[in-house]
Amino acid sequence: MAGKVNLDIQTILDKEFNIDFKGYNATEVDSFLDLVIQDYQTYQDNSKELNEKIAELERTNASLRAKLIEVEGKTRALEANPTPAQQGAANVDILKRLSRLEEQVFDAESHGSQSRH
Repeated sequence: MAGKVNLDIQTILDKEFNIDFKGYNATEVDSFLDLVIQDYQTYQDNSKELNEKIAELERTNASLRAKLIEVEGKTRALEANPTPAQQGAANVDILKRLSRLEEQVFDAESHGSQSRH
């Protein structure tokens, strides 16, 4: 991530400037530094919130990857070794197709033989 910042809120708050003859107005400097502190606080809050979201998303991502690996493994196992129910369903599908094909063949034959008479 990014490097260490030079200032934190407390350092800004505690900073005192030497006042010389042509120095800045202390009230203006304090008001400006108050704005800087508010911005730092907002930055720190946003940074903390985003880091927490990143950590949560990384945990979710890791969990989903683990589930994906598990599902892929189960899928490969099922494809390699179909259960009797899956094999039975495939056999039923084949029988249905065969039955439809026979119906079409017999219908075609019966229509053809009727036209010859």
